[in-house]
Amino acid sequence: MSHLNLLDKNNNFNILLAGIIGLFIGVGVARFAYTSLLPSMLADQTLSLTFSGVLASTNYIGYLLGALFAVFIKDIHAKVKYFRLGLVLCIVTTIMMGIATHDLWLIVSRVMAGFGAAMTLVVGAAIVMVKLNFKDKTKAMGIYFSGIAIALAMADIIARLVLISNSWQISWLVLSLSAALVSPYAWYILSTQQQPQSKNTTHTFDKKIFSNFVIILIVAYFTAGVGMVVQGTFLPTIIQSLPGLESFAGFTWLLVGLAGIPSSIIWMRLAHRYGSVNIIIIAMSIQIIGILIPTISHNLYLNLLSGILYGGTFVGLVALFMHLGGKLAGNNPVILMGALTTAYGIGQVSAPLYAAILTSQSGNYNHALYVTAAIVFSGVFMLLASKIFNISHQPY
Repeated sequence: MSHLNLLDKNNNFNILLAGIIGLFIGVGVARFAYTSLLPSMLADQTLSLTFSGVLASTNYIGYLLGALFAVFIKDIHAKVKYFRLGLVLCIVTTIMMGIATHDLWLIVSRVMAGFGAAMTLVVGAAIVMVKLNFKDKTKAMGIYFSGIAIALAMADIIARLVLISNSWQISWLVLSLSAALVSPYAWYILSTQQQPQSKNTTHTFDKKIFSNFVIILIVAYFTAGVGMVVQGTFLPTIIQSLPGLESFAGFTWLLVGLAGIPSSIIWMRLAHRYGSVNIIIIAMSIQIIGILIPTISHNLYLNLLSGILYGGTFVGLVALFMHLGGKLAGNNPVILMGALTTAYGIGQVSAPLYAAILTSQSGNYNHALYVTAAIVFSGVFMLLASKIFNISHQPY
């Protein structure tokens, strides 16, 4: 039986572990811990509901800018450098969330945290992909992306354990300490001695890539971004607002993380068997059901199901859209991936703003959830139309 050396930079297990640690720091702590702690931050009136939406949007602005920037980083050594920068930004901005007393510093923190999260997720995924020693890396990358949900669940558990006897400020500081303690492993393993390639391949922009179907796919991905971020920002707060369910808000968000762990692997296998567009339509339809549940019922089990349906679809939808985009991109992956990332990011940035405004005006989250469900349904409708009228002309 071979001995596992956890310091071997070329061991596939170590590479995946380091990648998931990077996701814990960037996605779990820097991005989604805000969702876990938002009910407490609203409860002591540190934030208004409207400003909480602004903070969520600024975080996604930072992430969008970082994700677009990451698409154009070619050199593996530059990728490593920016991945490490992302780790540092995520830790520092998490500390800022625990000690900042001025709104401006909170905004700066969320923007920079978003950028740092993009470095750990998008750039980190590229480094993991390069370093893995598999003939077919698809399954391994499915495991890596399941780390998004693992990261979300772990950060939520830490935040809530601290909240039992301490303030949300202490939760932010403990999260930053947790991230700092594990960051050296990701820093060390996700590095490379590979020499820069002298041949620099460039691809010319081909307008033909933006066929009618690709435009539909990009718009549908925008609607998926809207569907992802409203619950991704407010789900615990929504559940806490329902009579009789106040104490289950945190547990619902934990279920999101647990449901998301196997989701990308399952959805990708289904897409391989039944076609990507068919499975995207099914996943988005399930997400709509989860979005609407809190508006039609205060039943505990149904609202726990809402969290499961959300967690079981949002990570998988990212994997499904990006995989299909990669197949359609041909020799223009940067252009199409950039367009998809931009559309998804615009959805993420806009959704918290209208959700917070509608909720402040109406006094509950129903109107925001109705609008969100309608937007996601429009994406489903467009994809269904593309199949009915055979717009893609391909068996996707």
